[in-house]
Formats: sequence, C-alpha cells, structure tokens
Amino acid sequence: SGSVGRGTMATPKPTTCKEAIKKFETAKGVKAAEEVKVLLYAQVPPIEKMDAALQTLTACEHLSLSTNNIEKIQPLTGLENLKILSLGKNLIKKLDNLDGVAETLEELWISYNLVEKLKGVQQLTKLRVLYASNNRIEDFDELNKLTELSKLEELLLVGNPIFTEAEEPNAEGSDYRLMVLKRVPQLMKLDGIPVTSEEREKAATFEPAPEE
Repeated sequence: SGSVGRGTMATPKPTTCKEAIKKFETAKGVKAAEEVKVLLYAQVPPIEKMDAALQTLTACEHLSLSTNNIEKIQPLTGLENLKILSLGKNLIKKLDNLDGVAETLEELWISYNLVEKLKGVQQLTKLRVLYASNNRIEDFDELNKLTELSKLEELLLVGNPIFTEAEEPNAEGSDYRLMVLKRVPQLMKLDGIPVTSEEREKAATFEPAPEE
C-alpha cells in the first residue's frame, strides 16, 4: 500500500552542543560562558558529538554531558577552569583528547560507557576521583596508568569484567581489591568502600595464586 513509510517518523537530528547550550541558557536565564556549572545531560534528541561550542564555556568548573550518544571525547581547549567532567552513559570507547584539561581536571565521571583501555588518563595529574564503573576494563594492567596519579583517592570499577569475574570483589582483602591496590596504592576508597591500611600493606607484596 502506498501509505507505508509516510507514517514513520524521520529520525530526528541529534542535538548539537550549541543548541544544548542555548536550551540551558533559556531554561536557567543565564549566560553559559559565565556559568560555573553547565548541565547538558540527557538531551532529546541526544547529543552525538562534542563540538567547538563547548570551548565557549570558559568559566565552567563542572560540565555534564552524561546520558547522550557521544562516541568520542573531543578537545576541550579553552575550559581552563574545568574540575569535573561528567560523561557517564554515553558510547565512549577511549579517553582521547583530555590534554586540554589535564592541568585542572579533578574528577572524571565515565561510568556506563564502552571503555576498555585507560590510555590518556595518566596525564590528568590533579585527578582525585575516577568513576569508571560498567565499562569493559578486563585487564588489571590497565590500572598501571593510574599508578602515577598521586592525588587519586577514589576509584569506581564495579561492573567491569575485572570486577564481575572476581570472587567476592567487595570483601575486605579480596584478591580483586589487592590486585587493584597493588597498582593504585594511593586510593582511599575503592568501589565505595574505604581502603584499610592492612589491605594497602598486603597489596604491596600480593601475588595472585596461579590459575589452575
């Protein structure tokens, strides 16, 4: 019949960052470039690309782009005050292009993405918090990229293969916790649970039992 297709909605175009910023300004009655906290999460239709419009957010300290369809982190040049970057619930595979915020970023929220490798994170020298739950990290050695981040206090890895495949990962002194702490001994909190000094001590010399 000739009516097929007419009733189906064309896929709406993704929201651009520029449009999302305008919506934020209208809703809040503010100028985004002067705002310390800019919330562009859960756009309808979702944002698919981080674009140059974000570079206008020069006063921003907390930028939220969570719950969109972003596949790639684009350079955040110009965001010289950025402390918290929230990118949870997107389609991000790699931690690219973070050099523009490497000197200031203190918290990276990247849970519920498709991240397998942590390459790129090691340049975030001020990083205190890394929320990376429900990603695809399956190799403990990826955590070696966090070893040099002396300010890193809190790490969330729940829901990654290294967590879900471990036995009792949340038990104090579990192999999983010791494997993480061996590589990231500076942590104060892992997966929401405070790190004990006993765990830290054990982790220093921990060798997992060979798999049979």
